[in-house]
Amino acid sequence: MTAGLRGALRLSMLCALGAAVSLGGCASGGGSGPTSKQLANGETCNSVKSQLNKLDARGVPSSVQAQAAGKKLSGQQKADADLYNRLLNDYLGARCHV
Repeated sequence: MTAGLRGALRLSMLCALGAAVSLGGCASGGGSGPTSKQLANGETCNSVKSQLNKLDARGVPSSVQAQAAGKKLSGQQKADADLYNRLLNDYLGARCHV
C-alpha cells in the first residue's frame, strides 16, 4: 500500500471516528461488555468527552488531519494532536459512545 493511500485511509478512519464521538452519547462510567476497556487515572466518559470538546473548540482536529496527511506540525500542535488521538482511543475503547 502506498504512503498516500495509507494516509487517505487513516484520514477517512479519523473522520469516521470523529463523527462517532460527535454523534454518540456518553455513559458516566464507561461501557460494558467484553470488548470495553477501563479508563485510567480516575477518568470517566464524561471527563474524557469534556477534554475532547475543549480540544475540538481549539481546532485540534485540523492538526490531527494534518498529522495524518504527513504535514509538519509545531511541537504544541503535535502534542495536542497526540493527546486528542489518545483521548479518542480511550473514549471509543471504553465504549463511551454506545
